[in-house]
Amino acid sequence: MEKVFNAGTWQQKRAFSPSVVVSGATRTIYFAGHTGAVADDGASLAGDFDAQFKQTFSNIAKTLKDAGAELKDIVTMTVFLSDSRYTTRMTELRLELFKSNFPASAAITCAGFAQLNMLIEVQGIAVVAA
Repeated sequence: MEKVFNAGTWQQKRAFSPSVVVSGATRTIYFAGHTGAVADDGASLAGDFDAQFKQTFSNIAKTLKDAGAELKDIVTMTVFLSDSRYTTRMTELRLELFKSNFPASAAITCAGFAQLNMLIEVQGIAVVAA
């Protein structure tokens, strides 16, 4: 299996790839919307965007591990944010998380989530060798 992360030009500053090409024998994992409004110990993370971002991706990592994948295997994701003012901070945190070979991605501001204290939700697709 080969993955080619097309870097684009300005997209690297926003921590996403304009496209990712996967070829060869692969297995695809679609992960549902993950959030992080509650820490693993049950503590509320209400109002703390950084903590919710980190918990969200920790939750995604657990789901992907159960499916035989890792965060680095994500090829595309949609990030839903409760407030457009979180977009730049989300980009900074995503840059720290992925460092390079960024997934293709979209950031969408929405009116609200299933729970009022949620600030971020992420769904996406990961691809691994078959």
